[in-house]
Amino acid sequence: MKTININRRHFLKGTTAMLAFSAFGARGLDLINPAQPYRVGLIGAGWYGKSDLFRLIQVVPIEVKAICDVDKNMREGAADIVQERIKGAKRPKFYGDYRKMLAENELDIVLIGSPDHWHALQAIEAMKSGANVYLQKPISVDVIEGEAIVAAARKYNKAVQIGTQRRSTPHILDVKERIVDAGLLGKVSHVEMRCDYPMRRRTVDQPEAIPDFLDFDMWTGPAPLKPYAGLPHRGWWRSYMEYGNGIAGDMCVHMFDTVRWLLDLDWPKKITSTGGIYVNKESSSNISDTQSAFFEYDELNCFWQHRSWGTPTIPEYPWSFSLFGDKGTLVGSTMQCDFTPARGSSSEAIHVDVLFEREKFPEDNTEPSIEMNAAPATRLHMLNLIDAIENKKRPVANVEEGHISTASCILANMSMKLGRSLQYDPKKREVVGDAEATKLLTRNYRSPWTHPDPDKV
Repeated sequence: MKTININRRHFLKGTTAMLAFSAFGARGLDLINPAQPYRVGLIGAGWYGKSDLFRLIQVVPIEVKAICDVDKNMREGAADIVQERIKGAKRPKFYGDYRKMLAENELDIVLIGSPDHWHALQAIEAMKSGANVYLQKPISVDVIEGEAIVAAARKYNKAVQIGTQRRSTPHILDVKERIVDAGLLGKVSHVEMRCDYPMRRRTVDQPEAIPDFLDFDMWTGPAPLKPYAGLPHRGWWRSYMEYGNGIAGDMCVHMFDTVRWLLDLDWPKKITSTGGIYVNKESSSNISDTQSAFFEYDELNCFWQHRSWGTPTIPEYPWSFSLFGDKGTLVGSTMQCDFTPARGSSSEAIHVDVLFEREKFPEDNTEPSIEMNAAPATRLHMLNLIDAIENKKRPVANVEEGHISTASCILANMSMKLGRSLQYDPKKREVVGDAEATKLLTRNYRSPWTHPDPDKV
């Protein structure tokens, strides 16, 4: 087996990889120097909101003008680290309402790391205010929200990068060029994607008093107002369909987006899903603990499966994708990729490891809760957004691509709920021949919040 440990020198040799760096020359991830630092605002200063902000700080000069979070402790903690990371930085202004932040500040870039049920309203308002957007995935909690975000991006002519950073992951960029694009897989006629992480909340909710540092009503926003049962941070809110779309909407969207990018796939022709809560019935969580979904294309099925219980299907690849071609198979994850040629092939087996940048960015080594394997990918993703802004073009994970990947996972959940296959028509914004399913493309909003209309953004 041929084993390759990706390093920056090797990585920069590849044509596909060079495209990621093309706007920045041979310096790669060295700082670029705009005429003025980009004016940046952060909405959602929790774990991943802060992580995205810190990655942006590492690759381009910015001024963090404002931080918005409904949790006072979160926004103050983020500001503390901003002042540590940016020498001489002024303390950002604090907000509990994103609308006030956007109205009072002229911002070049808004990073959105809030829970999924807030993504649409905040992204659209940020674009209306004149900002470009880095929006965490999934882009929406219902399909029509996604359509509205796409419509807003085109109406206001803004660059919108979605946080599906596998499109900027160095070792996956490398195998895309040297294995997929080079034809080593042959014809790919089957794909499997999986997540075997125990991701559901396993406890029974106990009502608590709302702490004075948290505006829980504003945290809930357009979603149904559930009884407060502890801080909803660090992904606990993902255990409830009121705020997201379960494990499919969280984890499948990453892997399906990666597969679509690798194989140049558009909307699926048909989506079918089954599953439910089969094992962890004692929890208050209402997302599925077991689910299978088919995203069908011509002579190709993309199959997703997740289980929040038991042992991983492939121990070395608990969250991953597998591309099956007639000439070989590629298995990939955020940590590694393995290519296995078919019997009789003249190709060699290839193993590629994740790229870490601990020496180049030593602050990564002490950052709490950092996903070290994802940091290089997010830095590249941020640079790609800057390239899109500077050169008036669409980023690699542009909003249309994020919408297709997100909406497909939402439709899988709808298929599971309805017990039948669904075909979505993005031009008509309806499920073909299914009025009941079409109504589910738009969730009800809690008053006084109003669901965005793609024709009126």
